[in-house]
Amino acid sequence: MTQTEPTQLYANALRILAMDGVQKANSGHPGMPMGMADVAYTLWTRHLRYDPAAPTWPNRDRFILSAGHGSMLLYSLLYLTGFPLPLEELQQFRQWGSHTPGHPEYEPHLGIETTTGPLGQGFANGVGMAIAAKHLAARFNRPGYPLFDHTIYAIVSDGEMMEGASHEAASIAGHLGLDNLIYLYDDNEITIEGSTEITFTEDVAARFRAYGWHVQEIDGHDFAAIDAALHTARTTPGKPHLIICRTHIAYGSPNKQDTAEAHGAPLGADEVQRTRENLGWPLAEPFALPPTVLEHYREAGRNAAQAHTAWEELFADYTAAHPTEAAELRRLMADALPDGWEAALPAFTAADKPIATRAASGKVLNALAPAIPELLGGSADLDPSNKTFLKGYPEFQRETPEGRNFRFGVRELAMAGLLNGLATYPGLQPYGGTFLIFSDFMRPAVRLAALMRLPVIYVWTHDSIYVGEDGPTHEPVEQLMSLRLIPGMTVLRPADANETAAAWKVALEKRDGPVALALTRQNLPIITTPEVALEGVARGGYILRDTPTGALDLLLIATGSEVADALAAQALLAAEKIGARVVSLPSWELFAAQPADYREQVLPGYVAKRLSIEAGVTAGWERFVGSEGASMGVNRFGASAPYKVLQAQYGLTPEDIAQQARALLGK
Repeated sequence: MTQTEPTQLYANALRILAMDGVQKANSGHPGMPMGMADVAYTLWTRHLRYDPAAPTWPNRDRFILSAGHGSMLLYSLLYLTGFPLPLEELQQFRQWGSHTPGHPEYEPHLGIETTTGPLGQGFANGVGMAIAAKHLAARFNRPGYPLFDHTIYAIVSDGEMMEGASHEAASIAGHLGLDNLIYLYDDNEITIEGSTEITFTEDVAARFRAYGWHVQEIDGHDFAAIDAALHTARTTPGKPHLIICRTHIAYGSPNKQDTAEAHGAPLGADEVQRTRENLGWPLAEPFALPPTVLEHYREAGRNAAQAHTAWEELFADYTAAHPTEAAELRRLMADALPDGWEAALPAFTAADKPIATRAASGKVLNALAPAIPELLGGSADLDPSNKTFLKGYPEFQRETPEGRNFRFGVRELAMAGLLNGLATYPGLQPYGGTFLIFSDFMRPAVRLAALMRLPVIYVWTHDSIYVGEDGPTHEPVEQLMSLRLIPGMTVLRPADANETAAAWKVALEKRDGPVALALTRQNLPIITTPEVALEGVARGGYILRDTPTGALDLLLIATGSEVADALAAQALLAAEKIGARVVSLPSWELFAAQPADYREQVLPGYVAKRLSIEAGVTAGWERFVGSEGASMGVNRFGASAPYKVLQAQYGLTPEDIAQQARALLGK
C-alpha cells in the first residue's frame, strides 16, 4: 500500500495522528480511527457544515463520535480543520489536564458535541438532537427562512449495534421519520474478544430497514462510494439513514490490520514505523504533517464556515421580517427563562384536598407550559401515572414536529439518552417521566447528564414501597439513595404540593446539571404554605415546625411522604411534654450547599438526639443523625399489599416514629 494520491494522503493524516497519539500515551484505541479515516475525511471535507472559529453557531451540523473509544479520530479532525484544539493537546492524549481524554467529553466550544464512550449513548443522544432540530425548525422557520435545517451525523460501531440503547433509539427514530439523522456504521467485524462471528451474526441492514431506516451498504475505503452515499442520504427524505461502511480495523498496519489486538492497544513502535512505510507517509517524526495536508484541512474548515456566514445574513433578514420570533430565539440561545414565569407557579392551601405529589407535579407542569414555551417532554408509556402530559399542546410526531409532548414508548434506555441530546440545545428544557424503580434502566444516561452538567429534569413517580399492591418488583428501596451518590445530581423529594411547585422552580432554574423529582403515588395533605416551601426547598432543608413545648429534645428529619408522619409524631410527643423539631429535607445536595450557619440553625449541633424517617434504605443518613441518632427506613425489599398495611408492617406509622423517639431519649 504505497498510495500518495492527494486524497489518500489527506485521509492517511488521520491515521498517522491517531496511531501516534495512542503510541505516545501508550494507551488507547488506534484501530477504529485508522479504519474510519477515509469515511471521516470525506464527511468533514465535503459534507459537514461547521465553523472552527464559532463552534457553537446554532445551525451547524452536529457530529457525534458515538464510538468514543476512537477519540483520537475526533481530536485529529478538530485540530486539522482549525478548531481551538492545538497539536499539543493531541500530544497530551489521555494525560492529566488535557482536553483530549480517553473518550470525548462534552465541550461544545471545542467542537465536542456530547460525552461518549458507554456504547449506545451517543447513538441515543443523536436521536434527541435530531428531534430538537425538527422542533426548532417547526417553531421558528418561516417561508424563505430555513433557520434550522441542519443534519446530525454520527459514527457508530459494532459494539453499539449490540447495546440495547441503540435498539430502542433506532426504533423511535424510525417511527418519527427523522430524516435529518445520518449514521455511519463502522462495520469492521472486530470487537475486543475477536471476530464478531462469535457473538454478532444478525443482518443489521435488515434490522434497520425493519425499524424504518433508509440503509446503504458501501466499501468504507472507496472515497467515491462514501461521497455518493452521503449525498444520497442528504437528499432522500422521510427516513433516518444508516450507511454501513465495510472497513478494516487498523487499516494500513501490515501486521495489526483486521485483528482484535488493534482495537484497544498501541500498535507498538516497530509497527508504527512499518505502517508509515506501508502508507507511503513521507515523514518519520511523530505527529509531523506535510504543510499541504494541514492547509488542505484548514481550507476545508474555511469552506465549511461559509454556511455560518450565510446563516448570519439570513438571520439578519429574518430579524427584520419576524422581529418577535427573532427576539424569542435570541432568548432561547441565551438559555434564559422568560421574564415573570414564576407568577405561573400554582399555590395550594390547607383547605385543598390531599393530593399526590405526582398529581401536583402535573398541575404545576400544565400551569407553567404557557409561560415557558421551551418546556417539553413526556414519559415512557406512563403518562396516566406520571402526569407529564401538557394539555392543549400537540404531540411530537413526524407530522407535528412543533409538538411538545413526547411519546417515548416503553423505552427508558432511549428516553434518557434522547433527553441528553435535547438538552445540548440551549433554550430547550426537556423532562422525562417513569416510575422511580425504572430509573435503573436510565442510569447510564443519567450519569452522563450529570457528567455533562446538562439541565435534564427527571419526573420519577411511585417513589417508595407505598406503591403498594404492585409488590417488590415495582417498589423502589435503594434507588433514591443511589441517585444521591451521583456527583452533580440534584435529588428532590417534596413533602406536599407546595414543596412540589417549589421543586419545579428549583429544577427549571438549575442550568448546570440534572434534577430528579421523586414523587408519590399516594395522596398527601398540604402541610406548607407556598412562601415557606419556595424558600425552604430552595435551601434543600428547613424547619417546617419547631418544637411546640419550648424545649428542644430531639430532631425529626424527614423527606417526602414521611414529613407528614413526622408532624403527626411530633404532636404525639408534645402531648407527653417531649419537644421535637420537624425538619423537611427535600434535597441533600441543596442543603449541603448552604452556609454553615444556616445548616447549624436548622440542625443545631447541641441537639444530639436525631431521628431520620424515609421509606428507603437508611445507609447514608448517618451524616445527619450522627452517632447518637437513629434512622427509620426500609432495609429490605417491599411487599405486595395496600400501602397503609405496608406502613404498619414496616413500622413507619406516626406511632412507630413516636415510639422510636422515646427509645432514643431513653423514655
